[in-house]
Amino acid sequence: MAKSHALPLNERVCVNNTLQRLSDVVILSLLLSLLAYRLASLHRHGTTWLVAFVCESWFAFIWFLYLNARWNRIVYRSHPQHLANTYGDLPAVDMFVTTADPTLEPPIITVDTVLSLLALDYPVHKLACYVSDDGASPVTFFSFSESVEFAKLWVPFCKKHGVRVRAPSVYFSSTEPQLNSSADFIQEWRHNEYEELTRRVASVNNEDQIPNYHSNDEFKDFFKIESKNHPSIVKILWENKKGSEQEGIMPHLIYVAREKRPEHPHHYKAGAMNVLTRVSGVMTNAPFVLNVDCDMFANNPQVILHAMCLLLDSPDEVNNNAFAQAPQQFHRALKDDPFGNQLVVLQQSLVPGIQGIQGPFYAGTGCLQRRKVIYGVPPNGSRFKKKGGKFFSRLQLLECSSKDNSTEMLSSEELRLFYGTSMEFMHSAVQITAGISSPGLPGDLSSRVAVAEMVASCSYEFNTAWGDEIGWVYGSMTEDILTSLRCHSMGWRTVALMLDPPAFLGSAPVGGPASLTQHKRWATGLLEILVSKKNPVVSVITKELMLRQCLAYLILLVWAVRSIVEVCYALLPAYCLLSNSTFLPNTSEVGFVVALALFVTYNIYTLVEYFRYGLSARAWWNNQRMQRIYSSTAWLLGFFSVVIKLLGISDTVFEITQKEQRRPGEDVDDPGRFTFDSSPAFVPGTAVMLVNLWAFAVGLLRVLSTTDAEGPGIGEFVCSGWILLCFWSFLKGLFGRGRHGIPWPVIGKAMVMVCIFLQCCKTA
Repeated sequence: MAKSHALPLNERVCVNNTLQRLSDVVILSLLLSLLAYRLASLHRHGTTWLVAFVCESWFAFIWFLYLNARWNRIVYRSHPQHLANTYGDLPAVDMFVTTADPTLEPPIITVDTVLSLLALDYPVHKLACYVSDDGASPVTFFSFSESVEFAKLWVPFCKKHGVRVRAPSVYFSSTEPQLNSSADFIQEWRHNEYEELTRRVASVNNEDQIPNYHSNDEFKDFFKIESKNHPSIVKILWENKKGSEQEGIMPHLIYVAREKRPEHPHHYKAGAMNVLTRVSGVMTNAPFVLNVDCDMFANNPQVILHAMCLLLDSPDEVNNNAFAQAPQQFHRALKDDPFGNQLVVLQQSLVPGIQGIQGPFYAGTGCLQRRKVIYGVPPNGSRFKKKGGKFFSRLQLLECSSKDNSTEMLSSEELRLFYGTSMEFMHSAVQITAGISSPGLPGDLSSRVAVAEMVASCSYEFNTAWGDEIGWVYGSMTEDILTSLRCHSMGWRTVALMLDPPAFLGSAPVGGPASLTQHKRWATGLLEILVSKKNPVVSVITKELMLRQCLAYLILLVWAVRSIVEVCYALLPAYCLLSNSTFLPNTSEVGFVVALALFVTYNIYTLVEYFRYGLSARAWWNNQRMQRIYSSTAWLLGFFSVVIKLLGISDTVFEITQKEQRRPGEDVDDPGRFTFDSSPAFVPGTAVMLVNLWAFAVGLLRVLSTTDAEGPGIGEFVCSGWILLCFWSFLKGLFGRGRHGIPWPVIGKAMVMVCIFLQCCKTA
């Protein structure tokens, strides 16, 4: 309970962004002026002018979405030092870490992440860490079994000596004992133990390399199983038992591999998160849940304390924040963001603005949220109007029944239809939704392993509300955005956890294939949401989602649709150069001045924005060109993947992004250089580059060989040259070798597309 007359846990600060508002309005005005000019002169021009008008109308709409999202900028400052004066007893937190493939996600990376979480500055008896291994790999289990002994040394060492970065790989690579270090510090320095742990983990690539694999009972559950066909496995790697000699050394650590069968859908990461929710619900049932990806270690040891400052009620106000979301930031990120995937400016400019509406989106990692929100409880039960309305109106009665025994109770059948058949889980869920602060679960976790394995079965969710009204929502590869949308649609607000030092640090994909795979998955999942019945437009009409928050969601949800428009606009200069036509005003027309002013103003505005956040001009250019590349490759494939799914031809496929494991000083062959493989994602990008290269050459030859004043002007040449600069890495890939060269099958398919385009230009 919050104490009266306590110091504030956080403060809300409005950011003065008058200059940014003015700049956004100026660019929008220039876009509208260009559209007005095109509309007024549309009758004097051909099809290219109409196509340009449609594309630029779309760009104006996108800019309006950004303007809306950045209009009211809000930041929160948290004061964890005030928690002790406000709350005598902090709430418990269950921490979730997910991994799926020991090859693409090396176990030592996941071990590092878990070790950083176990050592957080928070009461040990209030924490429990659950590791979801979606591949049911004995190698992953072995890695965590080996890490327990080191963890029992590492966690006390971090807390005793105030270690700031508690991921051991990062700490030991950047810290050495100093001459003035205390004797205790030098004696307890654990570098050798960690090196031995990494050696043992790295030496095992399959079960045959695990010492005593067939004779150790701990591994018997892994005998003769397949990664996609096995029973549920729950192992208690470490239990912080009350009264034991080692009580308080470190939090609970539990390994979970949910049941998988080929005939049952498993819903990718969303399914894994729902299993962790149920398993933790019957074992520790903390009212708050923190989840991170396997490669995102805790960089700020006080991250949970900061998050609690944003989520706990103050003495004079009820907190309606559903979760605190940390922005995705990266450790040892490549200089100048060569693949445009570090999202620095996007997060720094958009997140404070969206926080001024209903709050930032759930990003799938680095998020501390209320468990009752996961169970679908709105901030005010009376707001719930749709399918779950009857349940939540009766849930309010249940909350009252904890204080008044005369109130009607929910029947077990109603609870079963919502939560599933486990009485233990139903009991734990009712305690959370009713706000009972002391769940009263048994202290012995081993007594709950059997029921935990039962709620982790693949058939448990049948005929329940899991994946729809409760838990992570199914129906999209981007389950994080879909779950976030349901949360905001219930009327909850959310808050950004923007700390210095950053709360969590992860690894950004390196290389063309990994970056495009990630963006294709995002674009596919976001479009799945847009074309579903759960899209934000429907939520504005039928639920509690604010209109401006809906517009903010559309910034992401239209990524795949943007690809069609941006590819068309990227091909317009080439089409005009080849067909001897124009899509831009001539230099003697007023419209040319508007178009030139728009081009210059937009680029100066975005460049200054990068400088404002401490980034270089090179980083600005890398993000500009990668935006063109992503829209013409990964987003375009995401668009067609959803179209094929809607036609019933094929379902979308979840692709795991490979996690890079690089050490300081490691010799890496120019990691910032663009790489290629035979993925279809590279075909349209190669085609766009080849078309513009051919068109630029043809147009230049036409100018040198004729004095005809008609036809394309300087604008078409500048735009085609701009596209070539954006796709310069593809142009170099034509002459590159190995993974730095575009494979011949990709070039061949791109040439077919080029020939089709050239034929269209001839017949136009």
